[in-house]
Amino acid sequence: MEYVHLGRSGLRVSRLCLGTMNFGPVTSEEESHTIMDRALDLGINFFDTANVYGWKLGEGITEQIIGRWFAKGGGRREKVVIATKVYNPMGNWPNESRLSILHIKRACEDSLRRLKTDYIDLYQMHHVDRECPWEEVWQAMEQLYREGKILYVGSSNFAGWHITQAQEIAKQRHFMGLVSEQSLYNLTARMIELEVIPACQAYGIGIIPWSPLAGGLLGGVLQGVKEGRRASEGIQKRVEQMRDKLEAWENLCAELGESPANVALAWLLHQPAVTAPIIGPRTVQQLEETMRCLEIKLSEEVLKKLDELFPGPGGPAPEAYAW
Repeated sequence: MEYVHLGRSGLRVSRLCLGTMNFGPVTSEEESHTIMDRALDLGINFFDTANVYGWKLGEGITEQIIGRWFAKGGGRREKVVIATKVYNPMGNWPNESRLSILHIKRACEDSLRRLKTDYIDLYQMHHVDRECPWEEVWQAMEQLYREGKILYVGSSNFAGWHITQAQEIAKQRHFMGLVSEQSLYNLTARMIELEVIPACQAYGIGIIPWSPLAGGLLGGVLQGVKEGRRASEGIQKRVEQMRDKLEAWENLCAELGESPANVALAWLLHQPAVTAPIIGPRTVQQLEETMRCLEIKLSEEVLKKLDELFPGPGGPAPEAYAW
């Protein structure tokens, strides 16, 4: 396993990040624990979750599953860089969502309790809160940092100008600010190349792509899949809209002798701004099969073909659309 710094921080994380959104709703607790044990065996030290995963309001089911795994001991907690998130509703009362000091404080305490740990390595804002001033957000994060409850702060689903706002105000407060941005990024969704990636590169912020397989669309969806997200009505509708392109994609992968899922992940790993794509295995077998992506080297010719098949916005703004 290769390890890289998370953005400009001194923190070293694996090139793949284990996503845990399936833990609970799709994957049993027993299997989830087995997957996490195997991830450590494979050298993955970076796990991503969120307080809303499990999708039962206020319960934080996935965090609880991880917490019970940490409680087994054996150095599990010490080996893992755990990232979780705050923003989404954890109840129906007015201050049980978003990024007020009150909600951030309570949400962090609740995540610590469920995760059975006394600190969170990377505390991420799950979305930007346009109704909360950055001074308030940073005051909350600074307090948690001083108390030793969080070590680093990340964002998720931020626009480029949100990242700039956040960093400039953090700089005024002599605070490190963001070290990572978790964004939708894959061959079919390259919008962040316009402004998010340039902003992150300018500020030394690592990119953690979510949905690297486009909800399964890039995972060999034409191969008769009858289960998982790739079998959903929404994905099947997109398949019909993109069938010609997907056929060309899967044929190219076949020529390379690699699975579409692993080629899609390898493409992300070839992007210089990317720290670690988030993988979301439902089984240990899926996890082990994914490791192949780390060994795939895509030639300039193949990268050019992928750009032609799935064109991005044309590079960073403003050159992407102006002289």
